[in-house]
Amino acid sequence: MSRLSIMAYIFGGLFFLISLSFSIFYGYKVTTHDFPLETETLEKYNYHFVLIPEELDNDYWRLVEKGARAAAKEYDVLLEYAGPKQANIEEHLKTIEMSTAAKVDGIITQGLSDEQFTPLINRVVERIPVITIDTDAANSNRMAYIGTDNYYSGYLAGKALIADTNGIANVAIITGSFYANHQQLRVKGFQDAVKLEKGIKIVAVEESDISRVRAAEKAYQIVKEHPEVNAFYGTSALDGIGIAQVSDKYLKPNQVYIIGFDALPETLEYIRQGVIDASVVQEPFEMGYGAVKMMIDLNEGKSVMPIVHTNTRIMRAGDVLKNQLDYAEEQH
Repeated sequence: MSRLSIMAYIFGGLFFLISLSFSIFYGYKVTTHDFPLETETLEKYNYHFVLIPEELDNDYWRLVEKGARAAAKEYDVLLEYAGPKQANIEEHLKTIEMSTAAKVDGIITQGLSDEQFTPLINRVVERIPVITIDTDAANSNRMAYIGTDNYYSGYLAGKALIADTNGIANVAIITGSFYANHQQLRVKGFQDAVKLEKGIKIVAVEESDISRVRAAEKAYQIVKEHPEVNAFYGTSALDGIGIAQVSDKYLKPNQVYIIGFDALPETLEYIRQGVIDASVVQEPFEMGYGAVKMMIDLNEGKSVMPIVHTNTRIMRAGDVLKNQLDYAEEQH
């Protein structure tokens, strides 16, 4: 083989490897993350923050993002919304590490399990302020938490079920995760609220993996295996919707009582139809907005409250109708 041919093979191989490397890098960047930003872009803003949700395309987390972006626009902050497409602790932790490497001015993240999350956060806060949102990581050195009191929200759900069922119900719980701190607290609060009610029995507790399809599968399984169940409690935004889909398709009207979480459009529609009886309503927009303001204060050396609990309340059909009427009046 001639020297010219050898050189051609070498350059061809190098070109292939370089092309492959760029393809892998940009493919990963597009599908999972979006770091780093161009320096010219950063210079237009006062601060650069990253909001890391449980999962990117979750409707609830989009509301958190909406609030954070509203505050970011008002206070001239560059906000990135990055993280796992579906709930995945390894991808979540990787996003935190990438944000740290990108030298952002602040990380706003959902709190995760102590075992993996706490050591990482304790290292990160030595360089970058960290605020937890929606779910706290109280055992870590995070600077502050803003979001729901998840134990109290579960307790509210339990008290609402007692009131609506006159204290007589065989209950099945579908929770987003057995391991996520906020889901555990919502179950615990509910259990404590109903434990002294002799007429209420918790028959089953199943996990949905934060998926409406999985929640529906678990609800259907419970209906088949436990025909005595006449009440459901869903602890994540998608659990109540999945339960409602099964109830609407396979059960008689008013056969089961359903209390869920959050006020997503599908949830509100099921409440209007009478399929879902009640929902624990959080304030995701306020969480996002408040987290950005708190992070600005931290960057400016101001003190912030270590724990800020946003409001939680129970929404029923009457509340949905009232909200509709109030909105209609605002439009005229």
